[in-house]
Amino acid sequence: MTSADPGESLELRRDGLLLSARHFGEAEAPLVMLLHGFPDTPHSWDGLIPLLVESGFQVLTPWLRGYTPESASRTARYDLIAVAQDIAAWHRALGGPPTHLVGHDWGAFAAMVLAKRHPRQWLSLTQLAIPPFGGGFPPAAARYLPRQTLMSSYIPVMQSGLSPRLLTRDNAAVVRRLWHRWSPDWSFSDTDFAPTARVFTDPATAWAATRYYRSLFTVHRAPTRDFHALITAPAAALPTLALSGGHDGCMSPDLQRLLAAHAGIPAAQLPDTGHFLHAEHPAAVAEHLLPHLYAHSH
Repeated sequence: MTSADPGESLELRRDGLLLSARHFGEAEAPLVMLLHGFPDTPHSWDGLIPLLVESGFQVLTPWLRGYTPESASRTARYDLIAVAQDIAAWHRALGGPPTHLVGHDWGAFAAMVLAKRHPRQWLSLTQLAIPPFGGGFPPAAARYLPRQTLMSSYIPVMQSGLSPRLLTRDNAAVVRRLWHRWSPDWSFSDTDFAPTARVFTDPATAWAATRYYRSLFTVHRAPTRDFHALITAPAAALPTLALSGGHDGCMSPDLQRLLAAHAGIPAAQLPDTGHFLHAEHPAAVAEHLLPHLYAHSH
């Protein structure tokens, strides 16, 4: 999970925070924005980045707010509407080039928010490990909900005020166990895990990263209500692809497949692959992603 090119480091000031990103490729090329999730960093895209650049795209990999010390503040918002606004700000800072949105986990939710809010602003949407939501819930999904409830049992833990201290213990051992559980076929190395360990052994960034979970149910807040309204709205009128791992231990592969079919969105599931499919098998992800990007780059 290593890119030989470290890319160009970029910074963006927003809401009293200093946001960070890396940029790769030529500025004249179509842009692919790669948006990471939890518990993760932009480094999980390192294997995919060179494949995209070699195929004629420029790439931006922003850090989600709160995942760097400079963007972790007790007074800032940590919700997916704020993240979507950050991504839109990065897009403006780069001059608003023709852009594909590719999101994993939280990044997929933020990309959905952007795609539903302003579909004409983007070339395409690709969701990794998160299915398309909106336009109703198919009755057949009910059979998968008990299993998904069990798989999502980590969420109340992340919402707890004790979660930052839990995550920082023993070099982020809880986060390491989540990686093993969510991607059971992936023999990731200490080097692969190191960027994520740095986030979740820092009390400030661990606190900010878990705030996303607490913000999901604060219905007294307008951004929370806005997020739920957008996610439950019909799928964006934007070319969309859904990719998932057949052994995802975080989001039911069966439920992902069903929701993509219900939304009428092309989907592919990688065998022997888990939640972090883009880090596990970047070449296999590229085989599905590149034709989608090529088809919608003009």
